[in-house]
Amino acid sequence: MGDRSIRTARGVDEWHDASTESSATTNRNNPIVKDSNREQSTSSKESEKKVNSGTTNTNVDRGIGPAPLCYEEKAIKERENCDYSIKITLDMAKNGTAPRKIRILVDGVYDLLHPGHTRQLMQAKNLFKNIYLLVGVCNDEVTHSKKGRTVMDEAERYESVRHCQYVDEVVTDTPWVIDDEFLTKNKIDFVAHDEIPYESEGRDDVYKLLKVRGMFVTTQRTEGISTTDLINRIVRDYDMYVRRNLTRGYSAQDLNVGFIKKNKLEIQSKIDTVKSKFRTYEEESKTFMERWEERSKEYIRSFIYLFERTGVLNLLYRTRSQLMITSDKSNTYNNDITSPNDHSNKKSLKKKK
Repeated sequence: MGDRSIRTARGVDEWHDASTESSATTNRNNPIVKDSNREQSTSSKESEKKVNSGTTNTNVDRGIGPAPLCYEEKAIKERENCDYSIKITLDMAKNGTAPRKIRILVDGVYDLLHPGHTRQLMQAKNLFKNIYLLVGVCNDEVTHSKKGRTVMDEAERYESVRHCQYVDEVVTDTPWVIDDEFLTKNKIDFVAHDEIPYESEGRDDVYKLLKVRGMFVTTQRTEGISTTDLINRIVRDYDMYVRRNLTRGYSAQDLNVGFIKKNKLEIQSKIDTVKSKFRTYEEESKTFMERWEERSKEYIRSFIYLFERTGVLNLLYRTRSQLMITSDKSNTYNNDITSPNDHSNKKSLKKKK
């Protein structure tokens, strides 16, 4: 791993996109890509002319660019300015009496960078005062041989980590087990990781030697989120994600899906669409009935209030009461008229007897 740097005419360090390295090596033999690269090279030359003429990247000038890779000039200068002969103990770091920046390394694969990773980096950056945080990322060769296939290649993983705000430098090609040569070369004071022993290469804990030397500091693991967990979610819902990408224009060949599987998924998508429309219709019908019921109650209340306000109901009530009184009086009068005849009839009957 040689020291490489990119420098503009004005002496401003320009950040290097590591992801272009892997794409260049992958597509080197592709004639179509070669032609497109020729076109891009002309445009890149024109952009370089603009940079050299004084129109530099404002973000880089303001120091807002990503963290440098270990072989870039900014990282090299920082490493050269560090007096590694001054050893910083754990007590000095905790008490805030360290005479220089404390260089802490956090190492890992960092595939599919997620909140668990960034929380670990945040914790490491805030362990002590005046910390220079280095993140060591293993390359593809080491990672595939020790842990297995990754979703992102090494250049993509470098590029993801260097854009995290807590990171000061990304160390590429980090070994699986940190040794003395690596520590001295990068002038590392402490290595940060969670305290759970990490078994690998026949060792109970790859960080055991660092713990014995007092060069190990702990961070807390974030439960419920990991790269393995994310991959499990994708595998578990594989059909759903394939259908999603098919509807977005990806071909079955792009997704490595056979003809029968493709048709099956398309049929399932249509069935799901019909079900979704039916559920939407049910919900809309239910909402309509609920609104109709509420409005009907409101209409009835308004109708009753209207009659109460105008006094029509009171008038009807009084009229009904008067009619009832009149009928009662007429019945009483009729009874009074019929009662004398009844007495005379009774007397005539007695005389006949």
